[in-house]
Amino acid sequence: MTRKLEGGKLLVATHNKGKLAEITEILAPYGVSVIGAAEMDLPEPEETEDTFVGNARIKAHAAAQATGLPALSDDSGITIDALNGAPGVYTADWAETPNGRNFMQAMTRANDELNAVGAEAPRTAQFRCTLVIAWPDGHDEVFEGVMPGQLIWPIRGEHGFGYDPMFMPDGHDLTCAEMDPAEKHRISHRGKALAKFVEGCFSG
Repeated sequence: MTRKLEGGKLLVATHNKGKLAEITEILAPYGVSVIGAAEMDLPEPEETEDTFVGNARIKAHAAAQATGLPALSDDSGITIDALNGAPGVYTADWAETPNGRNFMQAMTRANDELNAVGAEAPRTAQFRCTLVIAWPDGHDEVFEGVMPGQLIWPIRGEHGFGYDPMFMPDGHDLTCAEMDPAEKHRISHRGKALAKFVEGCFSG
């Protein structure tokens, strides 16, 4: 039995503004008030695991312990089949520069590595999202969502963030960065995981 959340306030353990905005938007219809980790002056814990669920657990439990509130964390990324699942948990690392994250750099690296291994179209990939909601007493729940698709080059679109401009979901001829945000949320890995979270922790 999934533990239910009381009240309409939710601490989201992320410092990623794009991710926070997306989670806030998706949860808006459910009357959930979202607070980000930066608002609470929470430090970013070191992500030392090699799985999405492992890193999500680190972030959720650290935030719950620090604040005494239930905390939701998201660890997500892209897995590229021709690159044996890379970058996976290192999705954001591919964007790291001395001056912050540069996802144009990350997308260029992904395309360069696909070219290097001679990957033919369709270059299949998946966006994956793992959510962990943790309580101060150590209890947690896990919810996962996957959006399959393929990578295209050159990139297209102005919306979204991260690798969205090069990712075309299955069954669509637009990239995530070309889609209306509401349509993207409906089919996205994060949208699917959050729908499971809402059903498990708020409904009934």
